[in-house]
Amino acid sequence: MNNNSNFKKWLTDLQLNHPLVIAGPCSAETEEQVMATAHLLKDTDTTFYRAGIWKPRTRPGMFEGVGVVGLPWLKRVKEETGLKTATEVANAMHVEQALKFDIDLLWIGARSAVSPFIVQEIAEALQGTDKIVLVKNPVNPDLPLWLGAVERLYQVGIEKLGVIHRGFSSYHEKVYRNKPKWPLAIELRKQFPDLPLILDPSHICGKRELIFEVCQTGLDLNYDGFMIETHVDPTVAWSDAAQQITPQRLVEITRDLRVKQPESHETDYLKQLTIFRKELDQLDQNLIELLATRMQIAEQIGKLKQDKNVTILQSDRWNQIMDNMISSGTQRGLSTEFIDKLFKAIHLESIQHQQKVK
Repeated sequence: MNNNSNFKKWLTDLQLNHPLVIAGPCSAETEEQVMATAHLLKDTDTTFYRAGIWKPRTRPGMFEGVGVVGLPWLKRVKEETGLKTATEVANAMHVEQALKFDIDLLWIGARSAVSPFIVQEIAEALQGTDKIVLVKNPVNPDLPLWLGAVERLYQVGIEKLGVIHRGFSSYHEKVYRNKPKWPLAIELRKQFPDLPLILDPSHICGKRELIFEVCQTGLDLNYDGFMIETHVDPTVAWSDAAQQITPQRLVEITRDLRVKQPESHETDYLKQLTIFRKELDQLDQNLIELLATRMQIAEQIGKLKQDKNVTILQSDRWNQIMDNMISSGTQRGLSTEFIDKLFKAIHLESIQHQQKVK
């Protein structure tokens, strides 16, 4: 896949003066619910009306969508409101049915994106169409797998492509339903800067109260838009009720978000930015020198342990270091998660240096 391809053309062709908004209920439940939500969204910033026709669920017996009976409802949405339509597809049959009803945007969900066989089947079913296709990140944080799904679509001639960041499953996650892992999405943007990056705050948050904050983070990181689950009455939603918002709340969120420019060419800004960046560059060099010195001392410790036939890993010492560093870091405004990751990486590097001692 060519990282210089003009993947954003379909997005710029929409001629929006705001971030892209894809909104609508998690699931199409009834025709009345679909239409009521759509009419409340038609005068908002929403461009694409989303509704799950088929819902891949974790366990059997859960509501798995109304199926093809809901596709005419989406066709009616387009006819009555002018909104473009979007739904998830998980196999070739879904694609075939969605195309019959002229769905404008299809997305591949997190459970499907994890399987190259499923993605290939969907890609081949889409071959020859001009539909917009978005790929949600796989449930596990695997960037090559995510990009591989996009590449499979690109190889069959689909050029209106984009990705959706919906977070990653984590057994111990307490704040979010799915951990954002922002650095992974940032790395994707670094490799393919022209690939539209859409945020799905509903699945990241799992709770509607957190959606605004996560959307603002997305804008601060230069995301291109949002997919937000929006229901005429979320309290009675048949699936994922806690993470859906009302159309009125969507209006409030899009109104209050601070949209920032990717760059400024003001002279004062550029001068100050240059000064700060030079300071950071020097500090980064200092960090490298400090880390190199630390590893030299680790090697000396490794030699001492080797001479005395002592194991390299000293768990009590390591636990003491982590407790001290987390305490010290949090007192200085650094997050526990950051300190934990940083010193685990430093500790692993130290062990590797000690293992090399002859």
